[in-house]
Amino acid sequence: MKYIISTLGCKVNQYETQAMEGLLAEHGHRRAQPGEPADAVIVNSCAVTAESGRKTRQTIRRLREENPGAVIAVGGCYAQLEPETVQSLGASVVFGTADRAKFVESVERAVERGEESLWIDKPFERRVFEELRAGAVDGRTRAMLKIQDGCHNFCSYCIIPYTRGRLRSLPLETAAAESARLAAEGFRELVLTGIEVASYGVDLPGKPGLAEVVTAVAAASGEMRIRLGSLEPTVITDAFCEKLAATGKLCPHFHLSLQSGCDRTLRAMNRKYDTAAFFAVTERLRRRFPGCALTGDLITGFPGETEEDHAETLAFIEKCAFADLHVFPYSRRPGTKADAMPLQCSAAVKSRRAAEASAVAAAMHARYLEENVGRERQVLFESGEGEGSLGHSENYLLVRVPQPGLHGQVKTVKITGVSQGELVGFPI
Repeated sequence: MKYIISTLGCKVNQYETQAMEGLLAEHGHRRAQPGEPADAVIVNSCAVTAESGRKTRQTIRRLREENPGAVIAVGGCYAQLEPETVQSLGASVVFGTADRAKFVESVERAVERGEESLWIDKPFERRVFEELRAGAVDGRTRAMLKIQDGCHNFCSYCIIPYTRGRLRSLPLETAAAESARLAAEGFRELVLTGIEVASYGVDLPGKPGLAEVVTAVAAASGEMRIRLGSLEPTVITDAFCEKLAATGKLCPHFHLSLQSGCDRTLRAMNRKYDTAAFFAVTERLRRRFPGCALTGDLITGFPGETEEDHAETLAFIEKCAFADLHVFPYSRRPGTKADAMPLQCSAAVKSRRAAEASAVAAAMHARYLEENVGRERQVLFESGEGEGSLGHSENYLLVRVPQPGLHGQVKTVKITGVSQGELVGFPI
C-alpha cells in the first residue's frame, strides 16, 4: 500500500504520526512518491481552535480532490470531536485519539476490501496510556517521546480535555528504556512531549513528577541531550529547577504557556497563576539556567479583553523579555465556556492586537539573537548539503555555518553574527 499522510497541530500529533508511519512500515507499506498515485490518504487532525478545525476540513477536501481514487482516513482530535462531519467530507475510515494500531489496520482493510470504519470511544473513560514506539521519520537526528496524554486544566477556551480525556502517563521505567533504545539508534536529541507534561505521573504509583522522569531519561539516554515540550508555569519550582539542572543534559529552552499578560484575562481563561507568579518563574529559570531561551504562547482578543487589558499584556511580555513568542488571535471553539462568554471581540480587534503583540515579540527575538553573538553554542546539525550546514543550538536558535557535511553531528559553534533571522558562525 502506498499512502500520503498529513499532520495538523501540535508535537503530540507529530509524534503519533511518526508512530503510525512506523506501524505502516512494519506492515510493508510506504509513502507515495510525488506524482505517484496513493492508495490511502491519512489525515491526523487538530481541533484546538475553530481555525484548526477549518484547516482540517480544508486539508481533507484538498487531498481528496488530489487523490480521487484513494481511501480517505482521518484520525485525531477533530475526528474525535466531529466524526459525522469528517464522514460527510468523504472519509471512509474515521478514528479519534485512541488505538493507532487499530486505525492502521482499518486503513489496510479499507484499501484491500473496501471496508469502512467508524470508531470513536469516550475519552474520559480511558485509564491506560497508549504506548507507541518512539522515534522519528526519515532519519532525523531528533527523536520525540510522548510521556503523557490528557489534561485536567479545563481552560475556558480549550476543547482538548474533551478530545484527549483524563491524564495518563507513560511508566517511568518504560520512558527510560525507550530513551536508551533511541540513544543506541544514534539520535542526538530527545524531545519529551505530551498534552500537559507538567502533570506527568499523577496517575502512576508513587506519583513520580516531571523532574523524576527527566532524571530517569537523562540517566538512560547516553549522549543525547534532552528537550522539554510546552510547560505549565505552575510546575517550575526551585526544587524542579535544581533537579533538571543536575542532569547536565537539559537544553536551556523553556516554552511556557502564558496565554495573557493581564490578571483579569487569566482568571477568565481559568488559568492557574497570575502575572506575578509567572514572572517569578522566569526569574527562577534565568537564575538556574543563565542565558536560557524563554518562549511562550499568547492569545489576543479573548472575550472581555479591553484595550487596557491588552496594553497590560504588551507591557508584561516586554518585562518577561521572551526569546520568542507564538501569538494567536482568539478563535472561538464551540463546546468551550469561552465561546458562550459575552463581549466577544471583533475579528478586526483580535487581528490588530495580534499584530501589535507580534511586533513586540519580533523585537524581543531580534534582541535575543544579538545577545548570542560572541558566544559559543552547541549545535545539532539537521542538514548539511550544499555550501553549509544548518541546525539548532541548545537554546533552540537556528545556526548556519559555512562547513558542509555536518548532518547528525553536534558541534561547538562560535557565533559571529545574525543574518536573516539565523545565527551564523563557525565550528571550533
